[in-house]
Amino acid sequence: MKKLISMLTIIMLLLAVMTGCSNGDSDSQVKEDEQVKTDEQVETNEDAKNESDGEKIKIGIIQPVEHPSLNQIREYIIIGLEEQGLKDKVEIIYKNAQGDSSNINTIVSQFIGDKMDIIVPIGTGAAQSIAAATKDIPIVFAASSFPVEAGLVKDVNKPEANVTGLSDAIDVNEIFSLAANLTPEVKTYGFIYNSGEVNSVAAIEKAKEYCDANGLEFVEVTITSSGDLVQAAQSLVGKVDAIFTPTDNTVASAMPVLAAEAYNADIPVYVGADSMVIDGGFATVGIDYTVLGRQVAAMVKKVVDGESISSIPVETLKEYTKIVNTTTAKEIGIELSEEDLKDFQVIE
Repeated sequence: MKKLISMLTIIMLLLAVMTGCSNGDSDSQVKEDEQVKTDEQVETNEDAKNESDGEKIKIGIIQPVEHPSLNQIREYIIIGLEEQGLKDKVEIIYKNAQGDSSNINTIVSQFIGDKMDIIVPIGTGAAQSIAAATKDIPIVFAASSFPVEAGLVKDVNKPEANVTGLSDAIDVNEIFSLAANLTPEVKTYGFIYNSGEVNSVAAIEKAKEYCDANGLEFVEVTITSSGDLVQAAQSLVGKVDAIFTPTDNTVASAMPVLAAEAYNADIPVYVGADSMVIDGGFATVGIDYTVLGRQVAAMVKKVVDGESISSIPVETLKEYTKIVNTTTAKEIGIELSEEDLKDFQVIE
């Protein structure tokens, strides 16, 4: 009997030991499974990170004010990017400052905080703001007529830092030569511009040089807002034979106002952009903003492809157009023949 009890005890002990070993193996397997699961989760997270790294390239566009010419630039930058094959590779984030410089600063801060990959400011003021705020994000400016004078680059052929772009500078001499052909009787010009716009100041200096070299008189009036335009135009009536205003954003935003005053006084207004002719100006050797937008998009594509800013010189427009508004011509009593119009893009 005692032997039987001893044998049963030994068997029970052996069973307990085997069960313990089995539980230990099970615990070990659980821990191993958990480790595998954790490793899989890490791998999944790493894959997600890689996917995040492959997100669309973020391109921020800053527009200073709502205006047809600036809208057209923006629209054709986007169209141009699609034509460059980037439609599915980029995300466009567009912000409009609505004519308020403080809004530009807010947009600049947002774009930097959101870590844009490329920023495209339209116009000199927006370009200056973003260039002053970041030295890391590539900047491709659109429509800064005089980027050296504006402090955006020191050398248009070898941009330094993180800034390049497209100059929309028009040869002011070409506009005045056009004016000499269309209205040779003009002896005195009135200049209207915003003295706070660097591009306008530079263009007006060239206009003054042309007048001085060709025996023409001029009277200049500066404005600080579009609300000043009526008074500025009226102050020139009776003193000048024609008005010249460059590609000035402040004037352009209220061009119909200037055109109306010029109609009343039978004064031709020569301008710096096609949109300003469309809005009632008389004529220009101007910019086709569809060409400008596409050309900027091609420059952005170079940055997307990995080219450094220093290897992308500042470009100038490849195409210019002579533009005349025949409705305006009739309003101010200027007769234009078919011969006069043969080389023009005609706005009616």
